[in-house]
Amino acid sequence: MSIKKILIVEDDTDVRLGYHVLLKANHYDTVFASDALSAVSGARKHLPDLIILDLGLPAGDGFIVLDRFRADTDLSVIPVIVVSARDLHGNKEHALQAGARAYLQKPWNDDELLAIIG
Repeated sequence: MSIKKILIVEDDTDVRLGYHVLLKANHYDTVFASDALSAVSGARKHLPDLIILDLGLPAGDGFIVLDRFRADTDLSVIPVIVVSARDLHGNKEHALQAGARAYLQKPWNDDELLAIIG
């Protein structure tokens, strides 16, 4: 699958800008959601090719969002990369078991993120 449109679910404005600059420079289109509520509605509206999901979100935990993505027939096929500042211990395993394609610790390495996106 060719990745073109990426939904970034991130509440920090500066981090969203960092994603946008990196991904635009690498020819990806980005759309954004800033909380758990808008994450699912944004994914349904835009049907992105990939979702980058933060775990610490207003209005709900990122794991709940990931569960909602996986429970939705249309969204369950969209790969999710979890990128979080949360302690790696336990969270990475939980995210991967919940269906995430990959888990990166913040601050992420640009080359590593781009390699995972493919």
